[in-house]
Amino acid sequence: MLIKLDKPKFLADSIALISELVLEVNAKVTKQGFEITAVDPANVAMVDLKIPSKAFSTYQVEKDEVLGLNLEDFKQVLRRVPSSAALIMEKQENTLRIKIEDKAKRLFNLALINVDIENKKIPALSFNSVVEIDSMNFSDIVNDAAVVADSCSFLVNKDIFTIDSRGTLHASKTEFSSDEVKINSSLDSKAKYSLDYLVKFAKASKFAGKLNIHFSNEYPAKFEFNGENLNLSFILAPRSEEE
Repeated sequence: MLIKLDKPKFLADSIALISELVLEVNAKVTKQGFEITAVDPANVAMVDLKIPSKAFSTYQVEKDEVLGLNLEDFKQVLRRVPSSAALIMEKQENTLRIKIEDKAKRLFNLALINVDIENKKIPALSFNSVVEIDSMNFSDIVNDAAVVADSCSFLVNKDIFTIDSRGTLHASKTEFSSDEVKINSSLDSKAKYSLDYLVKFAKASKFAGKLNIHFSNEYPAKFEFNGENLNLSFILAPRSEEE
């Protein structure tokens, strides 16, 4: 296995984001691309990163490989890659060799680890409502909401999408009409989610201009950021109205 990225910043940024949710992962390298699917320790959120093989300038993969990675260590190495440098990753036995090609050629040997976790598959979910929203707008809204509360509710009612957060003393509310966001809904929907997770997810706005939010009544939500070089999605369990 030998793969090369000429502009690896999006990989470094996505690994930094995922490391806020999970510490150890089994990354998969197949002929289709590089993939990480993992569930956070609280079993509340799932993350799915896919980087297609076409995003790499060199992609030599003869068989499927599994890379057991400590994301904190991997993140620290990727931070050392200048924006102008190319990144080459090569698996050799139980080591991931990471080469940085810049004015000087640098080499890191990252020990692969045995990550003893169950391989998770993306669950088959059915949603009543899908909202396409500007990803930076979503980031602003959830960061505003986090100032006043620790959770917020998503509501679709006819042609209105609302994000409503209420704390003990304070509240915030943002409404969008179908002229401002795309709403595809078969039924009115309402569900409540943790802002701690949503603020982390919103950091993926740097990868994609649009965000697709899928949700239903008191049901997990799926957040899809489809960028030029990667697809990054999250699934988040709902919070009960009593919480």
